[in-house]
Amino acid sequence: MTKAAGNYQHTPDEPWIFRTYAGHSTAKKSNELYRLNLSKGQTGLSIAFDLPTQTAYDADHILSKGEVGKVGVPVKHLGDMRELFAELPLETMNTSMTINAPAAWMLALYVALADERGDSRKKLRGTTQNDIVKEYLSRGTYVFPPEPSLRLISDMVSWCYTEVPKWNPMNVCSYHLQEAGATPEQELAYALATAIAVLDTVKAGGQVPESDFETVFGRISFFVNAGVRFVTELCKMRAFVDLWEEIGRERYGVTDPKALLFRYGVQVNSLGLTEPQPENNVYRILMEALAVTLSKRARCRALQLPAWNEAMGLPRPWDQQWSLRLQQILAYETDLLEFEDIFDGSHVITAKTEELKEKARATLAKIDEIGGATAAIGFMKESLVGAHIDRIRAIESGALTVVGVNRFTETEPSPLGGGDGAIQTVDPAEEAMQVRDLKAWRAARDNAAAEAALAELRAAATENRNIMEPSITCAKAGVTTGEWGTVLRDVFGEFRAPTGVALVVASSGEEDVEKVKADVARVSEALGRTLTYVLGKPGLDGHSNGAEQIAARGREVGMDVVYEGIRFTPAEIAAQAKEAKAHVVGLSILSGSHLDLVRETVAELRKLGLDHVPVVVGGIIPPEDGRALRQMGVAAVYTPKDFRITEIMGDVTRLVEKAWLVKG
Repeated sequence: MTKAAGNYQHTPDEPWIFRTYAGHSTAKKSNELYRLNLSKGQTGLSIAFDLPTQTAYDADHILSKGEVGKVGVPVKHLGDMRELFAELPLETMNTSMTINAPAAWMLALYVALADERGDSRKKLRGTTQNDIVKEYLSRGTYVFPPEPSLRLISDMVSWCYTEVPKWNPMNVCSYHLQEAGATPEQELAYALATAIAVLDTVKAGGQVPESDFETVFGRISFFVNAGVRFVTELCKMRAFVDLWEEIGRERYGVTDPKALLFRYGVQVNSLGLTEPQPENNVYRILMEALAVTLSKRARCRALQLPAWNEAMGLPRPWDQQWSLRLQQILAYETDLLEFEDIFDGSHVITAKTEELKEKARATLAKIDEIGGATAAIGFMKESLVGAHIDRIRAIESGALTVVGVNRFTETEPSPLGGGDGAIQTVDPAEEAMQVRDLKAWRAARDNAAAEAALAELRAAATENRNIMEPSITCAKAGVTTGEWGTVLRDVFGEFRAPTGVALVVASSGEEDVEKVKADVARVSEALGRTLTYVLGKPGLDGHSNGAEQIAARGREVGMDVVYEGIRFTPAEIAAQAKEAKAHVVGLSILSGSHLDLVRETVAELRKLGLDHVPVVVGGIIPPEDGRALRQMGVAAVYTPKDFRITEIMGDVTRLVEKAWLVKG
């Protein structure tokens, strides 16, 4: 079959790269998983790092407690990188790293390993996510303030295009924006504004000659989300294609058609995956995959699909295989790769695409008026929280149907259900092993060489020199992730992003809200002051969407909600509770570290004489862990199935009344 057959059908195009987002426990176990997935037909790697690695802490840091190896693989030093890629050919592998604040460090370790093996830097292919703006807005693994963070990204972009020219130094990531509630036009505008901020920083930095800027523009890639409203999502992808070319031509004078291509990878939506009737998630994932593969003009370059049971915990290899097989069936059994773009000429698709483009342009203009992406972080964050509030209210009211959650909830028992082995778990002993390994690594290395390398890194950061080669020197000298992070924290300082909930407190006036509001007022009067709810996120989990929604709804019903954002120790949260004279403490933990962190927080509350204060916990918590939390004294446990936030506020109010006002 050739293109001569009517000029619309032809031999199949090459499929996109098949990826599975994976990593857990240890570098060795993750390597085994990667090789297993590759043997099943996966064609690229997507590395999930644990939270200490993502936030540039070592495994023995106080904030790392309970987090090591939970949501990804710990990479503490070059030894871990060696083990992670054992028997995997770097020169032919396409490796995506979901890493942001310490992206330069992870790339430095990867390049150091390639140098050690004698591999050519020029042949290394892959991507570092490296999008810090969306970390401030949604995912929470930021470390440094905006200006030095952009400088680090600029250093990578400027270094990569000559040293590792096949590497994408940045993957502008709108994925987590949608997970935080972004509308399609917000996702378009915020991602493109981020790309503009980076490119403007590179242009102003003076490291890239004007004659090479077109090449640099062509190395910026994107990582987007695709939700279940797949017609709109498909149009969003086509809008991305058009707007990126428009920005390239009009703002930066790029003319090379290849450089102007919108190159993107995808992880389809996880926000819409449900804990009730989780088998339905398979269909959701399929529809979302179609949104990014059906339109040839806007087809993704790489695709990774979540597993059907990710709303319940870490997926097993079999679950990941099921998602990989979906990709392979789409690519090899269907005929979608045999046709030119089947939507070209559709007035409906064109009209929707144009509508999204116009809305995105208007939002981009607003961001530009504020001063660009970093200056507009507060505006964008509040807008995201507001959009997510609208989404949650629509689900609660039934205006937005979610099958199995707020409609068609009757169900037969699932043969795919829970029980032992239903999700992947991490042995709690792994963390202690990682700490021992870290100490042994430090003891065995040449400490003088490590100190000298760190001193050169500090000098480069202070003197505004490119930090990539000093970082590679650090990697080869045995410097650890936490040591690299400590030096740059000392030079650049740290940052705490806005929560976005301060201004989003207007009452919806809905009947259920008004009822809980009246109950809160009644209980507050009996208490003698406003019911005070201290909401905390202990540990390194940066997924704050749920906490933000709880904080906003709590304020809406009249509670005094104390929520200061992410990344606090249990002791700090207990201190907040004491200072605020909390009537109730809520903990939000989605990293799988709930048992360790709740146990420690409860102990810290007890030390301060606050053991009478009820504690409630929310997160991705298996039933057996929920029972364990209650045995620790937790008053209530909430999981993704508990989507009616106003009802949760009612529960919390009753818990406070029982704990503080009911005698006996």
